[in-house]
Amino acid sequence: MGKFTNKIVLITGATRGLGAALSHRFAAEGATLILMAKRVDGLERLDTELEQYGVETTLVPLDLNKVDRLENLPQALGDKYGRVDVLIGNAAILGNLSPVTHFSPKTFQQIMDVNVTANWHLMAGLECLLRNSRTPRSIFVTSGVSQMVNPFWGPYAASKAALEVLVKTYAAEMEKTPLRVNLVDPGVMATDMFKKAMPGVDLTQISSPKEMTDVFLYLAGEECRETGQVFKARDFKADPEKTKAASSKPQKTSKAKAKPRPKKDL
Repeated sequence: MGKFTNKIVLITGATRGLGAALSHRFAAEGATLILMAKRVDGLERLDTELEQYGVETTLVPLDLNKVDRLENLPQALGDKYGRVDVLIGNAAILGNLSPVTHFSPKTFQQIMDVNVTANWHLMAGLECLLRNSRTPRSIFVTSGVSQMVNPFWGPYAASKAALEVLVKTYAAEMEKTPLRVNLVDPGVMATDMFKKAMPGVDLTQISSPKEMTDVFLYLAGEECRETGQVFKARDFKADPEKTKAASSKPQKTSKAKAKPRPKKDL
C-alpha cells in the first residue's frame, strides 16, 4: 500500500510538466486520481502511462478558459466518489510576454480566468466534497514572479499575486476546520512554459518537474499542519524540516470586523 492508497486526488493541468509529474508521483503512492486537462488525447496518453501503477483514474477533459463548465463538476464527482481528499490547482497559462498595455482584452481575461477564476471555482465548488474528507488538503501552484516586478510579465505575475492573496484568505477562513490550504512555488523547471518564456535556455541544465514534487506529497499528507503558507519546492527538497519550520510562523490577519450597514426604511 502506498501513502495515498484510498485517497482521492484531483490535479488540474495534469498532462504536461509539473502536472504530469504529480500524476505519476501520486499514482505511485496508490492514489485514486481525477485528472483534468484541456486535451482528450493528452489525458488518454497519460492514462496509458499510469496503468503501470494499477490505480483508478477519472479523466476530465475541460478547458479552464470556459470556467462556466466547472459548475457541473462537484455534482458529478460527488455522485461518483462522495468526497475529494486532495485538490491540486496546477493549471496555468503564461500568455505572450509583452508590455502590459499591449495585451488584448481577450488574452488578459484568459490569463485571469485560468490562473485565478478557475481556482476560485474549484475552491468554492469542491469545498463540500473536501469537507467530507477526514484530512482535506488544497494546494495551489504559484510563481516567484508574483513577488517581483519583471517587465513584460504583467498579467501572469498579477494573476499569481491575486491567487496568493485569494488562497491565503481562504486558508485563514478555514483555519478552524480540518482543511489545510497552501501554495507551492516550484521554481524554475524544464517545462514547455519555461521554454516559451526563455527559448534560449538549455532545458537539460534545468531541474525536472519530478524533482519538485516532494513538497506536494508532504502538503497533501495527513502529517501536514501548516496552512496559508507559500512553500518553495527547491528549499523543501534541500531541507524539508527547515522549510516546514520557516513556514509554520503564523500569518498576520486582520481582526477588524465589517460593520453592518444601517437599516433604511423602505
